Amino acid sequence: MLDQVARTAIEAGFPAWPTDGVTRVPYWVFQDRAIYAAEQKRIFQGPSWNFLCLAVEVKNTGDFITTFIGDTPVIVARDSDGELYAFENRCAHRGALIALEERGNTKAFTCVYHAWSYDRQGNLKEVAFKDGIKGKGGMSPSFCMEHHNPRKLRLAEAFGLVFGSFSNDVPPLEEHLGEEIHSRIGRVLGGRTPAVLGRYTQSLPNNWKLYVENVKDSYHASILHLFFTTFELNRLSQTGGIIVDPTGGHHVSFSAVNATAEQDNEYAEQNIRSDSEFSLADPSLLQSFKEFPDNVTLQILSVFPTFVLQQIQNAIAVRQIVPRGVNRTDLHWTLLGFAEDTPEQRLTRLKQANLVGPAGYISMEDGCVGGFVQRGIAGADGEKAVIEMGGASTDSSESRVTEASVRGFWKAYRNQMSL
Repeated sequence: MLDQVARTAIEAGFPAWPTDGVTRVPYWVFQDRAIYAAEQKRIFQGPSWNFLCLAVEVKNTGDFITTFIGDTPVIVARDSDGELYAFENRCAHRGALIALEERGNTKAFTCVYHAWSYDRQGNLKEVAFKDGIKGKGGMSPSFCMEHHNPRKLRLAEAFGLVFGSFSNDVPPLEEHLGEEIHSRIGRVLGGRTPAVLGRYTQSLPNNWKLYVENVKDSYHASILHLFFTTFELNRLSQTGGIIVDPTGGHHVSFSAVNATAEQDNEYAEQNIRSDSEFSLADPSLLQSFKEFPDNVTLQILSVFPTFVLQQIQNAIAVRQIVPRGVNRTDLHWTLLGFAEDTPEQRLTRLKQANLVGPAGYISMEDGCVGGFVQRGIAGADGEKAVIEMGGASTDSSESRVTEASVRGFWKAYRNQMSL
């Protein structure tokens, strides 16, 4: 007999998930338009907390920023009461964007199409020519502005990160994250004031889930990224581990450089490209300062479905993954320093910012490898990926030679999608 998950998937018109569970991922999940549409409802507008922005980006009265939850455009604004509010960036009249700018400061939001106006909490306040002209035209006497507000979101913060949800069923943010993930965010951001050093937006030629897999895949990092192994910033033989929360959806991968350790031969013995003749014209790029007492030099943390917090040496950044269609994704990078940084520390962060982003010494390969997969699986929607490194579990691990956190994502994904 079919279990309830399989029955629900079939009733929704989706193909059946492989019987191997999360060790096999069908390629149709990256290509099916019905799946993509269902994700918008079940994940992004369902019981999830989605990263919206940094509180410091909207710190003053009237500040606002436009962002996304999945496909849905959203406005986050700070009102005169000091509180943040978020609502759909969609005029209740004819559906046009209310705010066109990425960020700014305003007393109210007015749709350019027909001048319907909203306050900073998302309440409809004015309708142009609502009463018509000289008693003719205008809205019906029964029209009630209070009934025509854009959809509003629940908001919550963790260490200056602002998350939003359309759902009333998602648990409080800290509970949703769990103690271990919450504390690992606090490890990087807690007790200091973030300062935005720069932003990138990168267009990826692949489904959003392929980038999520990449983020959670510690196994690839020192194989794909020659810079990591050449300059010994990240090798699988280094001290580290993987943390996967019980839902599977959130993860942390971490490692520490041991400056006194002998160079390992594991990569050379397996004929894996692991070093090169390249050197740095300016070696100061890799000169770091000790920032954390635990000596961890690399931590990649993700929150289901699309948030990433990175620490690579002293390069701190948040990444927001924004689906743009079945085979296109936007990746927003926000590079961070802190108000408490010394000038020397700020310079170090700016130099190490060259490690990440669309042309980063490390992350540039991630910008194209998802496209290699998207192109490679074209016409193979009946086939499936093998995600069996490190076994079949979604448990935390002392080894990073594992795909446990990738399997964890699919565990959370299948649960939310009823697949």
